[in-house]
Amino acid sequence: MFEIVFLIILSIYFVFTAVVIIGASKTFPKLEDDKLPSVSIIVAARNEEQNILECIESLDKLEFPENKIEIILVDDNSTDKTGQIIDEFIFGKPKFRKIISSKKKGDLKGKTLAISNGIEIASNEIILTTDADCVVAPTWAKRIASYYVDDSVAIVNGMTNQFEIDSFSAMQSVDFIYLLSTASGAINIGKPMSCIGNNMSYRKSAYEEVGGYEGLEFSVTEDFNLLMAIDSLKKYKIIYPIDKEALVTSKACSTFKELYHQKKRWSVGGLEMRFYGLVIIGTAFLANLMILISPFMFSKAIIPLLTFKIIIDYFLIAPVHQKLGLTLKAKHFFLFELYFILYVVIIPIILIFTRKVTWKEREYV
Repeated sequence: MFEIVFLIILSIYFVFTAVVIIGASKTFPKLEDDKLPSVSIIVAARNEEQNILECIESLDKLEFPENKIEIILVDDNSTDKTGQIIDEFIFGKPKFRKIISSKKKGDLKGKTLAISNGIEIASNEIILTTDADCVVAPTWAKRIASYYVDDSVAIVNGMTNQFEIDSFSAMQSVDFIYLLSTASGAINIGKPMSCIGNNMSYRKSAYEEVGGYEGLEFSVTEDFNLLMAIDSLKKYKIIYPIDKEALVTSKACSTFKELYHQKKRWSVGGLEMRFYGLVIIGTAFLANLMILISPFMFSKAIIPLLTFKIIIDYFLIAPVHQKLGLTLKAKHFFLFELYFILYVVIIPIILIFTRKVTWKEREYV
């Protein structure tokens, strides 16, 4: 009986994954370089003295017409040298602008308030966001902007991987690709589940149409909140192309504690997911739970069923790595599988007891 239930759950997991793969493989029309819209790039930074210089150096190297781009750096009341590093770098560079997140807006706080302050002064229709611990490809802004072929396109999301300096960070990078491939597939079939704010873009007019961040209920995952709000308008296209020219690379969590807080924050935000998203997440939870309890059930089917699950994941992840020009090493893939099995089961259980989020030295309940 246990084996039959396990097989049924894995079969549903397989169907969901197959649909996601189809969605993630979709391609979209693009504008020629001479027709690109003007863009405003916004980066919120709090206590990022170890990361901010590398980030803004990459932004300075973007291949984009100088008269069509502005880069707004929002210092989210840093207590380290973040603001000083920004000031020194952008001196004499007119496309850069720095502000301090000081204007209060309703119940907004933290990063959401900082981004909102940046959007308020943005002079262009297309808003791109990334994070202070990220490095963007030189073609990033150009490629993202090229997908705004007409006024019907309201959101264009991009893929993010992570710097692989050791097995711990490489495992997280594979996890990023898995999660964002799923997000891409879901969005491209018209069923948005998630996105990531360090590689996100949207029309300022659509943002304002939903009332901006101050018009939405506060969330620790502001990117997901905005995605779902604009989708609820049911009048715009939201797309998630898997495009290596639009790739962003972020720094991985350096400790398990930091990684735990990241996963918990994302999971708390994900509780607001629509029913179909919760069903998909629930199926993944059950599939991985069955794997964990199989040894205690003395099931002889654990090896073939576990192999089946690993094959399903591989056929989602491997093609995306190839499309993005990334190398997927076997040891990192299998390390991800172990890590994925554990956190997909453990984090939901933790949320039953506590939903307090710690983020950038701030706590959110």
